[in-house]
Amino acid sequence: MERPEAIHLLRAECNLLSASITRMHPIAPGLQDAPTQAEIFKALFELTKNVETVKKQLMRLERRDDSELT
Repeated sequence: MERPEAIHLLRAECNLLSASITRMHPIAPGLQDAPTQAEIFKALFELTKNVETVKKQLMRLERRDDSELT
């Protein structure tokens, strides 16, 4: 697999993960347990941060590749 394809596939998976995490937020209040909800929201926030870190690294790699071509 070539790097551009890997970047594209990883970014697509990150987008799917982001969408799933976003869909989970409004479900948590249905648990009707504040401590559990708080922990779930913290975990969802961490998941979001980690997915965004992956996306940021992919962007940096793409920029680095572009600068190496010139």
